[in-house]
Amino acid sequence: MAAPVRSFDAIEASRGKKVAISIALITAVLGLPLWWKTTETYRASLPYSDIRGLETLQLHLTVPIEIIFGKATLTAEQQRNVPSTGLKETETVLNAQTSITRHYEFKYRRTSVDEEEALGLKSLQDANNALQKLGETAHGSITIFILPESSVLLPKGIRVYIGKHRIALVRCALSTSLGSEDIANTVYKKVEHVIQTMSFTDEAVTAALSDRIPIGKFSKEDFENSRRAFKSSAGYEITFSLLNPDPKSHDLNWNISSASDQYIQPFLDKLQNVANFSMDSQTLYYAMLGVTPRFEKSTSSYILNLHNLPHVINPVEARLGSSAASLYPVLNFLLYVPEYSHSPLYIQDKDGSRIPTNAFHSPRWGGIMIYNVDYGNLGELQFPVHIDIDMVRVMEVFLTQLRLLLGITKAAVPEDYQLESPGNEGLTDWELDSLLWSRVVENIATVTTTLTSLAQLLDQIGNIVINDIVASEVYHAVSSVQTALSELEAGRLESAFQASKEAISSSEKAFFDPSLLHLLYFPDDQKFAIYIPLFLPMAVPIFLSLIKIAKEYKQSKKEPLKTE
Repeated sequence: MAAPVRSFDAIEASRGKKVAISIALITAVLGLPLWWKTTETYRASLPYSDIRGLETLQLHLTVPIEIIFGKATLTAEQQRNVPSTGLKETETVLNAQTSITRHYEFKYRRTSVDEEEALGLKSLQDANNALQKLGETAHGSITIFILPESSVLLPKGIRVYIGKHRIALVRCALSTSLGSEDIANTVYKKVEHVIQTMSFTDEAVTAALSDRIPIGKFSKEDFENSRRAFKSSAGYEITFSLLNPDPKSHDLNWNISSASDQYIQPFLDKLQNVANFSMDSQTLYYAMLGVTPRFEKSTSSYILNLHNLPHVINPVEARLGSSAASLYPVLNFLLYVPEYSHSPLYIQDKDGSRIPTNAFHSPRWGGIMIYNVDYGNLGELQFPVHIDIDMVRVMEVFLTQLRLLLGITKAAVPEDYQLESPGNEGLTDWELDSLLWSRVVENIATVTTTLTSLAQLLDQIGNIVINDIVASEVYHAVSSVQTALSELEAGRLESAFQASKEAISSSEKAFFDPSLLHLLYFPDDQKFAIYIPLFLPMAVPIFLSLIKIAKEYKQSKKEPLKTE
């Protein structure tokens, strides 16, 4: 009976080895890959090479310019020889990764019959409107008419007239001995500042790139302008607030609805392609300033010094309650009517003189205007005093502050320049173009910074989920910013700006997508704490069996073969 027992034990041992090896093979070949695949972090592919290419930003800004020579500016021979096109390029290297190349693409021609008829009108405004009706100009393009010194259209002492559209009139004397190249160079020297006024300056574009370059690369004024204006956004909310700290003394009436429709809405309509705007208004009672004004005996008035103005905003802002629930930046415009005991109230500048508008603005926040009441004969005064606020004076101040907060500054021009008033719209066409130039550059810089930061974050932290929605937004952002760059180089400003808006929207959606945070706080030690209790009880017997099988196999190899 010994032989059958040994034979049965051998069969069972062999069967045990086969089972252990089978389990190990199934675990290694099927189990581990299946577990690895089902528990891996899903990471969709991203255009990392394209994003790395955006780290080096080379901006090519092309401005289409049409130079039109008026009658008697050129001789017959010069008219035949003058070039039809020309190009002026200037490159500015800001740092190793950022450069700006300015392209001025010129087209030269003579005035047509209709244009000469328009230039023969008596007033500049009539001539400018007539020229505008002859042909609409695209965003970013400029038309400059060269007039002879004998022209009576421009007033005496005025060399350059810039209308509210994209047309400029320049008085320029050209010698009859000039050749074609000399004419182009002479005209360029005369109109270079005009072009920069109506489009962009290197300083303004550099300020729009302030996130990518050191502060010392641009002037203090341009830096302050860039920090004063709100960052580019898809929308803005404008809130007008009337602060009545003394309702027992003042019965205030302001027709804000009609005033905003008349003075602010035309300006916003002009900016409808730049961003979405919404307006609302409110009246706050017993809203006090955060500082106590100083009484000045010599003028029997109360004074707010310039260094006290920052302390005015915080207490008032707590009462506004508009920015907390807003998705977009909020521009606050406050009209403060001082209480009777602190009237009249004036703002003094650093020199101790009163500010004419009696108003101030805070960068990237809004503006405050102090409205003093004329009480008339104090002997006949009855409280509360009914006050109809002069909305024309108020809206002029608020519109000026709104322009500054959106980055629209008044052009600095020489004395022999005449700029046409923008009229009821509050914004000229070329001022709109200047804003678009700055905003498209700012958008491109923001998108490249956002995408680069996102790519670095996802590359460094491997357990962040990258779903298909995030990947799609990243691809769209990269494609849109590349389109914006190519459209800028082609001189199509409006389409470049729209592409930059799409790029910044997609990049921010991808960067702030909540799915990126799902596994961000799930470190490796927590994974081991979960998986070890599951796999260790199964893995230990398998490993011990494999070790035993390996030892027996080695031992069998060492034993000499027994021969009968």
